[in-house]
Amino acid sequence: MKRMLLSGVAAFALALCGVQAHAQAGNSVKFGLCYDLSKAYTFVTPQIVQAAKDYAAILNAKGGIEGHPIEIIAQDHGNEPQRGLECYEKLKREGVIMFDMLSTPVSRAVLPRVMEDKNILLQSFVGRGDAVDGEVFKQIFPIGPTYWGQVANDIAYIKTQHKGNLKGVKIGFIYPDYSFGQEPIPILKTLAAKEGFELSLFPNPMPGRDQAAVWTQIRRFDPAWVISWNLSAMHVVAAKEMKRNGIPMEKLIVVNWLNEVDINNIGAAEAKGLKRGTNVVGGKNHAVIQQIIKDLYGTGKGNGDVKNLDDIYYNTGLAMYSVMFEATRAAIKKDGWPLNGAKIKAGMESLRNFDANGLMSPVTVTAKDHGGGGKTRIDMWDGTKWVPQSDWISAYAEEVDKVVKEQSAEFAKTGK
Repeated sequence: MKRMLLSGVAAFALALCGVQAHAQAGNSVKFGLCYDLSKAYTFVTPQIVQAAKDYAAILNAKGGIEGHPIEIIAQDHGNEPQRGLECYEKLKREGVIMFDMLSTPVSRAVLPRVMEDKNILLQSFVGRGDAVDGEVFKQIFPIGPTYWGQVANDIAYIKTQHKGNLKGVKIGFIYPDYSFGQEPIPILKTLAAKEGFELSLFPNPMPGRDQAAVWTQIRRFDPAWVISWNLSAMHVVAAKEMKRNGIPMEKLIVVNWLNEVDINNIGAAEAKGLKRGTNVVGGKNHAVIQQIIKDLYGTGKGNGDVKNLDDIYYNTGLAMYSVMFEATRAAIKKDGWPLNGAKIKAGMESLRNFDANGLMSPVTVTAKDHGGGGKTRIDMWDGTKWVPQSDWISAYAEEVDKVVKEQSAEFAKTGK
């Protein structure tokens, strides 16, 4: 009887420890980063995960978000939609309600399930452009410029270089031939019809290592400008083919996914004149980065290689998670603990002129606009550094919104 009693006490103590551990885990704010950590997007995902974890560490040292510690959970989906769905379901079972896929194909696959579950999907700088329509995509937040907005801003910049008249101007668009690369095409076609420029599309077969044929086609088209949606090593291949075909680097405007590593691989001098649609401010002068350097990397507590702090993708991660952490703070402050999708949604929609302390252009999120009116600017590589060529702009809002409404209405009707 004594042994049974002692056994029962021990079992109760273990159960109590389990309850206490669960309660502590339940006190944390969990963010699920289902990322491609092994295949196509490894040129960017480590820096963004590192930035999210570093910023979380800084905030946790100050008590977290309204007294709740931040937990960053990163898991690999290999840019495979099915694995992305599996990651989503696994982390959902672990109590995660805020997710980020950082992949257009995976974001598109997971989106309907997130909406059905009334969880939250961050879709900054990736995913479908019509998700800015908050009245249809109630749980999806493409904070900052979408690919639609970014390419519209590229066209607006080009227009300024032609004295406000694009009629007859030849613009080529080279893109990897899958959903990420195809995303800007509806807006390009809409603006070509409006402005009268001659648009030619140049799909680049995956994985993009051989671009000889496509750049020969571009040379024959003889565009005034080339907008490129290439990624990572594709930029290096493109630069070599441009040189071989005698196409000046000054004609090229690339998507935001080009960083300091790409410049080094192309060659600083060879890349001179290249332009980029830029979403966030680069460099390490920002106050948060300086604090991270001092408190984490100065004490050996950083969450990755310190060299990544020189990478604009690190700043991109800080900007993204500054938005999420601020929205979470607003949600807890307004509606209390525990969190749920509805509270986070309200927190996101309460953001007004939020610029992540100068890391990005200000965003204002509403129930109707889940993008926040995200702006971009055109930067040019001058051989040693990036130099802004424009202000932060958000152009062709009416035309972009028209396409948004058309496609979001189609999604509302068909789920596709």
